[in-house]
Amino acid sequence: MSHRERLWSGGPAPEEPPPVQPALRPLPRLSTPEPPSEEEPPRRSRTRLAVLISALAGAAVVIGLFLVLGVGRSHDPAPLRAVGGKLGSTQVGQIYARASAGVVSVAAREGPGQSTGTGFLIDRAGTIVTNAHVVGQAGVVQVRFGDQGRTLDAPVLGRDQSSDLAVLRVDPSLTGVLHPLSLADSSKVRIGDLAVAIGNPFGLDRTATAGIVSGLGRHIQAPNGFDIDEVIQTDAPINPGNSGGPLLDARGRVIGINSQIATAGNSQGNLGIGFAVPSNTVRAVVPKLKQGQTVAHAWLGVTTATASTGARATAGAAVADVTPGSPAAKAGLQPGTDVIVGVDGKAVTSPDDLNQAVDSHSPGDQVRLDVLRNGRHQTLTVTLAQRPNHVP
Repeated sequence: MSHRERLWSGGPAPEEPPPVQPALRPLPRLSTPEPPSEEEPPRRSRTRLAVLISALAGAAVVIGLFLVLGVGRSHDPAPLRAVGGKLGSTQVGQIYARASAGVVSVAAREGPGQSTGTGFLIDRAGTIVTNAHVVGQAGVVQVRFGDQGRTLDAPVLGRDQSSDLAVLRVDPSLTGVLHPLSLADSSKVRIGDLAVAIGNPFGLDRTATAGIVSGLGRHIQAPNGFDIDEVIQTDAPINPGNSGGPLLDARGRVIGINSQIATAGNSQGNLGIGFAVPSNTVRAVVPKLKQGQTVAHAWLGVTTATASTGARATAGAAVADVTPGSPAAKAGLQPGTDVIVGVDGKAVTSPDDLNQAVDSHSPGDQVRLDVLRNGRHQTLTVTLAQRPNHVP
């Protein structure tokens, strides 16, 4: 078992669930063969030579397979070419060269402490995106362009705890040439795609790590306790200080913002499972934050689980709890008995389907819930409300 934590470096850490020590399985001991006796017959030498030749041939086959199949192949890979008789840079190196100038270090002071993380430019007006948990409640943070670059004050234009996103701005007249990064369509990301993270882990400026997209449709907890949906999982090594930095595809476009990692025991470092807020969430939230507006999230007010009835599974979202005074409570949803199987005529087969259906609406919208109660179908009309600042 593991738990997840947000990736800031320094400053007061958030309350996290107590760490759980994973089960450890020892590695098998490495056996060392005894040396051959001096009277060993020549036949054994010929056997060893045959084994060596066989091993070399096997290695050549494996290497050939890697070259044929490709490691971290993107949808539109470009072959690397030798330049001036020398091997060209790696694909990750090319992505880093294209994108690293758009990545910055972010430092925020709260009380006696300081938290540090990463951000990246999205336009030439000096707009920077990072995580809300990096900036905290600070009104102004410090942004540094490169290890030897200038450190500038950057006002926080807006933050959204529900998506863990924040927007900053620096004066472009003080920065020189800016190199904004473009956003990819995260709905087109596939498991196995190349993923490159650039950030400032442990304060090491603009460090690049690479891996693949190792999972899709994950959920992580936002700073206010609500879930962030459609999160991208990666095995690219990310660590404290990577928070707010970009996760890039094979074309150097942002597919997500690195936000949390899975940890186990007392370790706070990388275990090969990181999570990034998808770029399509950035597309939806950032324009409002740039204008200093509050992002409105619709709220139903239920806690749901995968539905099951005895030994027979029932597709839907089983209502486990209803928040008093919430839209769900006012509509008469009952915990322990109700299973939501549809929203506005669209089937709900899991809690994820219900979350996405609610998120697609705005506060004040009326929706029709198809509910299975004690084996009988009912229809309830619910007026969605504005999501509270924190989970009730």
